[in-house]
Amino acid sequence: MSQVRVRFAPSPTGFFHIGSARTALFNWLYARHTGGKFVLRIEDTDKERNSEAFLNVILESMRWLGMDWDEGPGVGGDHGPYFQSQRTDLYRAKLRELAEKGRAYEKDGAWWLRLEGARSPAHDEHLKRDYEKVASPPMVLDDLVRGRVERAEDRDFVIFRSNGEPVFHFVNVVDDVEMRITHVIRGEDHLSNTSKHVELFRAFGVEPPRYAHIPLILKSDGPGKMSKRDRGALIEEYQRRRYLPEAVRNYLCLLGWTPADGQEVLPIGEIIRQFDLKDVHQSNARFDERKMAHVNALTLRGLPPQAFAALAATTLAEAGVTQAGRDDTLLADVLPIAQEKVVSLEHLPEFLGFFFREDFARDPAAAANLAKKGGDPVARVKEALPCLESCEWTEPALEAAFAAAGAASGRKPTDYFAPVRFAVSGQGGGPHLLSVLRVFGRDRALSRLRAYAS
Repeated sequence: MSQVRVRFAPSPTGFFHIGSARTALFNWLYARHTGGKFVLRIEDTDKERNSEAFLNVILESMRWLGMDWDEGPGVGGDHGPYFQSQRTDLYRAKLRELAEKGRAYEKDGAWWLRLEGARSPAHDEHLKRDYEKVASPPMVLDDLVRGRVERAEDRDFVIFRSNGEPVFHFVNVVDDVEMRITHVIRGEDHLSNTSKHVELFRAFGVEPPRYAHIPLILKSDGPGKMSKRDRGALIEEYQRRRYLPEAVRNYLCLLGWTPADGQEVLPIGEIIRQFDLKDVHQSNARFDERKMAHVNALTLRGLPPQAFAALAATTLAEAGVTQAGRDDTLLADVLPIAQEKVVSLEHLPEFLGFFFREDFARDPAAAANLAKKGGDPVARVKEALPCLESCEWTEPALEAAFAAAGAASGRKPTDYFAPVRFAVSGQGGGPHLLSVLRVFGRDRALSRLRAYAS
């Protein structure tokens, strides 16, 4: 078998959509899994809508996701240029090739592909030809995801418009031929185009590549394919919200593919090892923003401590929560107890801000939850204070102090945890409470508890 060559061919006409990113990723994974080549080519023939800014968004987003390409913009290669706008001469030459073979003819200013098995254009009534059905052999496709697909084109179709511009189908096939693409991995919505593409490969006398039409990504709420207007649809949003790129990439893998052992958070090397087209699902995938957030949280918690500390320190400093020099010592104590409970970098300032500010906010939802549990949280703090004031400020001693308060009042020690946490942090959750109190230090923690209980 020849070396696998796959391609991702985006148009720089808008922001980088999550569906496009998933398509690029599946191509990249298959290339890396098979030891093949991943080609990036830019379909920039739409002069009115193309934008260099959008091109940069695509390139930067792919780099952010860790998808490097073996051939394409900024890398080069033996089959360039990799911008369709720079391949105009090639397209015209390939049109002449089809015309000389009798497989392309001009009508009404446009150029049409004559389907295989049809009569010669010289013997047809050209004005009626596009309305006539012709006998073309059916396309029988052994799709690597969909299985057997049988379709046929029953009409000639335009390959060059009357304005002299080639259509998508034509340039797509010409580029796949010239770039020696062996596998085309793309969304299921392109399946309807495949019969036209196979006809063009036949016209050029070239064996078509293997096709793999991957499932659509449905919007999280309601029917229909996810579009650029749907919440969570753009990769730029996750960059802005400080998601980890490896977490976004990991979640995209799960949109249509499941690891063999069912484990959802995996290092990229293991994903590459496991990924194969035969394991891609046929059923459509539904985008789940909560699951993506969960994957991001698990990835964040699994980072090496130094890597997490570097990201967290930058996030807190940029949010104005911490200042270099002033908060370094406290930050070094806070981050190790925070990592196992952290939800996201995006929410880190509000998650840890109470350590560094006296004017911290109290979460209304946490207050409401306390009220639902019954009892007076202020009273619970007052009950616990004498035992906390008299204990050593270590985690075992603090645990014993809560037990002593519970024994004196006929309560469980944990009955004090939520009120005390709310008193010192204004939150209903976070790092382990005993660790929070230890890091705060005796004087600062007791000061907050007394203020809350007064």
